[in-house]
Formats: sequence, C-alpha cells, structure tokens
Amino acid sequence: MPAATYAQHTVTALGTFATLLVADPAALDAARDLLAAELAAIDAACSRFRPDSELSRACATGGHPVPVSPLFAEALSAALTAAEQTGGDVDPTCGRALAGLGYDRDFALARQEVHAPRRPAVPAGGWREVLLDAGRQEVTVPDGVLLDLGATAKALAADRAAAAIAAATGCGVLVNLGGDISVAGPPPEGGWLVGVADDATFETTTASVKASQVVVIRDGGLATSSVLGRAWQRGGAWLHHIIDPRTGLPARSCWRTVSVAAGSCVDANVASTAAIVRGEPAVAWLERQGLPARLVRHDGSVVTVANWPAPGSGE
Repeated sequence: MPAATYAQHTVTALGTFATLLVADPAALDAARDLLAAELAAIDAACSRFRPDSELSRACATGGHPVPVSPLFAEALSAALTAAEQTGGDVDPTCGRALAGLGYDRDFALARQEVHAPRRPAVPAGGWREVLLDAGRQEVTVPDGVLLDLGATAKALAADRAAAAIAAATGCGVLVNLGGDISVAGPPPEGGWLVGVADDATFETTTASVKASQVVVIRDGGLATSSVLGRAWQRGGAWLHHIIDPRTGLPARSCWRTVSVAAGSCVDANVASTAAIVRGEPAVAWLERQGLPARLVRHDGSVVTVANWPAPGSGE
C-alpha cells in the first residue's frame, strides 16, 4: 500500500499498543481524539486492575445489583453472548483464575513476579450466574466472582472506535488494539494490508514484529489469539492468559496462535480465543461457522479453513 494513501498514529493503551490508520491524512487529528476517548471510556468501564472501574464495583457488591453505564452493559452483554455462543469456552468469570495465577495487575508488572502461585487453580465462576438487566441497566455479579472481559472488551473498543471515526470523518479507518483489528468506512484502494504474525511475544513491538503472511481486509474484523503474547513464568511453570474455564488453568492447546476474520472484531476475537481453548476440534468448528481462520501449531505448521487466503494471494 503506498504510504501516501493513509496516515498512522500509535500509542500505548490497555496494556498493549493501539495503532490507528486513516485513509485520509487530513482526518488523523479528529480520529486520534475519538480513539483516545474510546480507549479511556473502555478502561474506566472494564478494567480489572482499577478499583474505580465499573467492573471492579460490580464485583464488589456481594451479589447485589448495581447500576451500570450503557458502555459497561454493552461490554458485559458481548461477553455473555460470547460465552453462550461458545458453550462456555470463552467465559467472562475467569477473573479469579487469572488473579490466582499471578495476572492480578497490569501485565507489565505481573510478569515480573516469579514465585509459584500461592493459591490452587480456581475454575470459572459460571457465566450463567451473572445477571444483566438491560432494561434497568443493572448488573448482578455473584459474591466471590471476579469478571474478566479480556476476550471481548478490547475487541469491542476497536469496533466502537472504528465505527465512530468512520462516521465522524467519512473516511476509511483501521484500528488495531494489540492484534484486535476493526475496519470501517471506505477502505483505501486495494484494501487494508494486514500482517499476521505467528510468534509475537509481549516484547514484540509494531517496529519489530515479523509478519508470516499479509492479508487484505476491507470490512469487519480480524483477531489473533496467542499463548505467547501474554505469557509469564511462575515457580518454573510457563503460564498464559487464555484460561480453560473448566480447570482455571491456561488452556493446554495444540495451537500457539489462531487468527480469524469475521463480521466484527468482537466475533473474530471470540472465535480465535475459543479455538485456542478447543484445540484440535476447533478446525471443524470454525469450518462449520464459515469463519476464515489460520491456526498455527507449536512446531510452526499451519492449518487454514473456510477460504483463508493462501500465502501470497493476499485476499
């Protein structure tokens, strides 16, 4: 893609990087402000590490209903829908499991601790017990359950930001929040070129990342879930953030990364996360869903489904 056809802006946000591309360089300043506002709002609503977030307040009521903002209600609805669609493989009640494994603060700080976890593994608290009354805009989280919306909130922020920027500026936009990508508006000629990486770690930056394949997207979302990006060591054991809700432990998957394209970034992220949890059966599941996907095993071998483009084809 010729550099002159778009403008770019990258910042650190939500514990990762946030990259914004707009097809009209004149729209960059307005787009940047809209993205910053969306990122601040989703952090204030959904952060597990802020005591003043809506998520933290909802989890601290001892099982009593609490009023929430439309944004938090939307984010929780997306998480509960993901749990239902995946048969509980993507469960927003895995917060205690993650905290028990040491992911109890911003990841850059949590990964510095190396001692073995002091608490036994805790299975998910049960997403069906979380009640969202959309009409009254109230949420009830069972006592002792800690929510974690990591599989959907960041992707939702990408979708919301891309839609808002496209509506306000009238130009094409791509928002990439740590591998959760959403595009909206008219794309540049030829579409958006997106590099898909197989082995990115937490230390990988937008400057150092090496794409294993470049694909073209024109609408919807693209997400990559990985057991490498947020991985840490505790007591000699290597852990990662994609939890099997049934055990409360990191999913023991045959895949190191899964990339999925879908109609939205939320849908793509839910599918890629569920695929990591499901392991080998994910291939047939993604095929049935008709979701183009690229799954990479730990030895680097690749499986593609549902017309994911062949290397070199781009489309």
